[in-house]
Amino acid sequence: MLPGKAHPQGRDTGVMRLTVFWQRMAEHFGPGYADTFARDHVMAELGGRTVNQALDAGWEAKEVWRVVCAVMDVPGERR
Repeated sequence: MLPGKAHPQGRDTGVMRLTVFWQRMAEHFGPGYADTFARDHVMAELGGRTVNQALDAGWEAKEVWRVVCAVMDVPGERR
């Protein structure tokens, strides 16, 4: 988890743990931008929510990651 995140590290949201989700976000976007992206980038595919809002609303981390991958064209080897 990135500093300043409201999500506890060990929380399990289904198939993908949040720790894995945040690691993947940091690996793809870089640690600083991953936090900014998750906080500020609203995606229609998440119901007009940001990543943080979708996770807070109960979306599974794996589903949020799939949306991020599709919207941001994350390469297949990072999915």
